[in-house]
Amino acid sequence: MNAPAKVGHNMPPDPLDEALAPFGDAIEESNNWLDGSPVENEEQMKALDALQKTLKEAKKAVTAAEDSAAKPIYDAWKAEKARFKPTLDDLEMRIKGCAALQDPYKRKLAAEKEEAKRKAYEEQRAKERAAEEAARQVRAGDIEAERAAAEAAQAAMDAKKAAASANKDTVKGMRTVTKYEITDHRKLLNWIAVNRRDDLTAFIEEWARRNHKENVGADGLRVYQEKVAY
Repeated sequence: MNAPAKVGHNMPPDPLDEALAPFGDAIEESNNWLDGSPVENEEQMKALDALQKTLKEAKKAVTAAEDSAAKPIYDAWKAEKARFKPTLDDLEMRIKGCAALQDPYKRKLAAEKEEAKRKAYEEQRAKERAAEEAARQVRAGDIEAERAAAEAAQAAMDAKKAAASANKDTVKGMRTVTKYEITDHRKLLNWIAVNRRDDLTAFIEEWARRNHKENVGADGLRVYQEKVAY
């Protein structure tokens, strides 16, 4: 009788394992070389050249296996993204359209509420100062002055509640965004050079990395060639 099949016996081979299978010895051998010690003679150099060539073949095989395995998944992902995109774009356009139609009125309403809030706080402070002054005017046994002070204190409390209520009265569907405008590029560049030198240095280094070939002769930039192992 045949031996019972093991669980998973009908699973297809792993493309990664298949791609690496011919190169196991080379990968193992590279462990003996990669200890940080540079080559010291031509024989070692040739041996390492041959090993490196095999490792590059292994990388090429694995890259091909990756493409083969990932492409169907990636294509399916792109297809689903493409299927949903028009609807999402349409909804986003409608949402932004609604916001654009409301923006002028909401700005106007928000400005009115800010003004109301400012006036409410001014009224609060005025009532508080009046209450403080009334309290200072009270003399022992002067019931009218005491009543006036109590009324002023109550008015101050009412004004405080009104100010708090005005502060909560906001226009829904609005948010605070931070915007900027460069009014003088030269002055801003000088400020960055003084206050954020590391940011400027990082920008210059990245710019040089991207553009050095097209800008040979630029002041402060040396472009040269040298041979390196690859």
